[in-house]
Amino acid sequence: MSTRLTIDHRTGPRADEPPRHPEKVHRPDNPIQRKPAWIRVKAPTHPIYNETRALMRENRLVTVCEEAACPNIGECWSRRHATMMIMGDTCTRACSFCNVRTGIPLALDTDEPIRVADAVARLGLRHVVVTSVDRDDLPDGGAAHFAAVIAGIRNAAPETTIEVLTPDFLRKPGGAEIVAAARPDVFNHNLETVPRLYPSIRPGARYFQSLRLLDSVKRLAPDVFTKSGLMVGLGEERMEIAQAMDDLRIADVDFITLGQYLQPTVKHAAVARFVTPDEFDDYAGMARAKGFLMVSSSPLTRSSYHADTDFARLRDARVAARALPA
Repeated sequence: MSTRLTIDHRTGPRADEPPRHPEKVHRPDNPIQRKPAWIRVKAPTHPIYNETRALMRENRLVTVCEEAACPNIGECWSRRHATMMIMGDTCTRACSFCNVRTGIPLALDTDEPIRVADAVARLGLRHVVVTSVDRDDLPDGGAAHFAAVIAGIRNAAPETTIEVLTPDFLRKPGGAEIVAAARPDVFNHNLETVPRLYPSIRPGARYFQSLRLLDSVKRLAPDVFTKSGLMVGLGEERMEIAQAMDDLRIADVDFITLGQYLQPTVKHAAVARFVTPDEFDDYAGMARAKGFLMVSSSPLTRSSYHADTDFARLRDARVAARALPA
């Protein structure tokens, strides 16, 4: 028998506060299905979990771990791994899968790069993942802020490798160039789903813009690893996943992640089905056959899950590939 565990330490809204997802309030409810036995997480009990949480509060940092209600938060925070979410906690998009607050965001906090860098140094991270909300209100989509955070971490923790998970910079000319010039070790941008489902799952985004972004970063900075992820269980077909993999390989993406979509609330998109571990293994084999240097495929895989060990393996895979005879 499985149980559904919700881990969410954000302070709930007061009666006078607007709803977290105002655009979803009038949508019909999609009942949340009981999770299968293979999707289980442990409640966080490790003392380091509380230390990590306290540091995030002390530095006034937002994490996608909490905002997206990630099921892996207990494991990751107990290893001092937290994915920083910069530029606030409010997104200008309204994706039907995402639990991050939507609305009109506040102005950028110019001190945030320093606070992020300080937290990374104090946690002693070998590898850090920095993501953000979408900021369609900014002329560059927040690209310069990403660059400032990267520079701050390089200064405070020069041995730490940096992975960024960025928005798509749709209609933000120069955004990709700004982030690529800051030279993160990994540039990640998720396709999230197959193109047929974009109108209902990711209505504010464009599939080919996401591919173009990944392709442009690889052309601008060939030595920067590129990475992308797909959710499954939203109604996609196997051949659509195969086509998305082919599209990513045409863009020379190095690393792909595949994980099960989990419905955050009754107002979000429903889970069409729970994909079995054997199917995830099949997707992993398919991705390796298509030439990805690195593949992570399991029900609980998320973009930043085990990102530190995966980065080490990714770097080793590149070395091995370059050693092969032409």
